[in-house]
Amino acid sequence: MPDNNQKLSVLLVDDDKFLADMYAMKFTASGCDVHACLSVADALQTLRDGFKPDAIVFDLLMPDHDGFFLLQSLATENLRRGALLIGLTNESDETIQAKAKELGADRLIVKASMIPSEVVNTVEGEIARKRA
Repeated sequence: MPDNNQKLSVLLVDDDKFLADMYAMKFTASGCDVHACLSVADALQTLRDGFKPDAIVFDLLMPDHDGFFLLQSLATENLRRGALLIGLTNESDETIQAKAKELGADRLIVKASMIPSEVVNTVEGEIARKRA
């Protein structure tokens, strides 16, 4: 859990409004500053506008632009700014997971393997390890 001096910031990217809202609520309840986006385009604009998250948590498979496009755009536009890149997916295909890692994802979480509060704890733990 974050302490009050270092409030964690998280950018959520998921085209499923229900999931985006639910994860935003869980991260907010844990004390994080959260910005939720329903598309890669919105997420990229949020970063261009100056939001500097500790972690970008994104769905890999979305319509229009997917998580792979997001990873490529973050690298091309230099928008990562040190944020951890954590993909959420229900895809167990190892080639898809390998592609995400090749494009810069720090970690992939299979949504079906964790309840939302475990996802929040995992993301916070990854940020804490990075800061240590």
